[in-house]
Amino acid sequence: MIRESSAVTVRQNLGEILNQVQYLGDSVVVTKDGKPVAAIVDYALFEGIRRLRTEFERTLTALGESYKELDPVAAQAEIDEAVSAVRKARLQSPPARNRAKK
Repeated sequence: MIRESSAVTVRQNLGEILNQVQYLGDSVVVTKDGKPVAAIVDYALFEGIRRLRTEFERTLTALGESYKELDPVAAQAEIDEAVSAVRKARLQSPPARNRAKK
């Protein structure tokens, strides 16, 4: 479950909140002046997010390198074509999790 809590409440109840995150799998969005500023999440989730971010940055760098010599208009056209092909394929073939239910 995702809960929202003010920074003051988090500070006053940190031990209890950590137990909820660790043992119940809850996540807490910490707010300051009503605006979200941070989140307290299970460490395994944090590590997964961190790995995804690292992989995304690596992929983005590699993609940038592969297109650095191309004309920007031609590169964008190639990317648009690839995105269109993937979207079309997804529409024609439902995800594996949906196919398993049939």
